[in-house]
Amino acid sequence: MKVRVKFQKEGPVKFVGHLDTLRYFQKSMRRAKIDVAYSEGYSPHMIMSFASPLGVGLTTEGDYFDMELKTSSSSKEMIRRLNNTMAEGIRVLSIRQIPEEKSSNGMALVCACDYLISFREGMGFRDGWKDHVCRFLLQEHIFFEKTTKKGTREIDIRPLIYQMEVRGKTIFLQLSAGSVNNLKPEIVLDAFSAYLGETFSPYAFLIHRLEIYTDLGKDGEHQFVPLECLGTEIE
Repeated sequence: MKVRVKFQKEGPVKFVGHLDTLRYFQKSMRRAKIDVAYSEGYSPHMIMSFASPLGVGLTTEGDYFDMELKTSSSSKEMIRRLNNTMAEGIRVLSIRQIPEEKSSNGMALVCACDYLISFREGMGFRDGWKDHVCRFLLQEHIFFEKTTKKGTREIDIRPLIYQMEVRGKTIFLQLSAGSVNNLKPEIVLDAFSAYLGETFSPYAFLIHRLEIYTDLGKDGEHQFVPLECLGTEIE
């Protein structure tokens, strides 16, 4: 049986890296007595895969990993047992069974993510920045220099920004994600800062991921659906 687990990660645990988060959940599965399936071979390991590993220092209320179970209790019971083992700041929000016809791993399904950007005290944009968000998006192209092992190349990130809007004192972003066109919110913030003619410390912004989506649209039309919606609760 394949299940998809949705969890949040906030507070000091945001500084725990991806590999340590993976090990943490493996230990939590054992403590909660979740009957996880193991791989075969000389070095068996729990069959788990994360949809889109989060960068160190970012918080989330919508991250996912998939895992294989040999047997299961109800979703509510597994959530209760897991959360009883969790450290402060990490909490399992849902566990849903994934049907065979939708059993592609979460990482292969990811196409977009929502983020909420806030500012550290005294480190925000200058007054009037909210009026420039719409103008920034009205640009036909937004170029950014991307550095890779092969060198530096200029890419147009405008098609990868699906939404950008002001929400009170924060910025909401919906960006392309996944293995092909993955746009980090830090890049958008850098591009917007350059548009305003300002330079910011990377520590000026607090980035919070809200949700991860797959795309059920056809013929070029997007229909973004949260990854958990592809599964059903186990009774």
